Amino acid sequence: MERGAPNGNGVIAKLQGSDDRDGAYALIGAEIAVPREHLAPLPPGEYYWTDLEGLAVRTPEGVPLGRVHHLIATGAHDVLVLDSEPPRLIPFVPGAVILSVDLANGVIVADWSPEF
Repeated sequence: MERGAPNGNGVIAKLQGSDDRDGAYALIGAEIAVPREHLAPLPPGEYYWTDLEGLAVRTPEGVPLGRVHHLIATGAHDVLVLDSEPPRLIPFVPGAVILSVDLANGVIVADWSPEF
């Protein structure tokens, strides 16, 4: 990346080799990655989505709900999409729904009914 700047919830970036509109258009659909060491450290209680993907989700009683397949952003809060069948959607609301996130042990504890 030659330059970049925050823009709302995203980033506007000038990538090397895309010097005009046609060059930028050619990159539509391309995967763009940022090396982990270039990511800013987060304050306690905040997580990069990539760190949550793959974590096991359990109730406070230890009942497995599934693993985080991916997340989606909504206007109110992010939502965990679990790999359960059917897929469970759990709002990522720390304190109210998400009771703990243990990255070291790969577990999220959610106050969520196994029946939903």
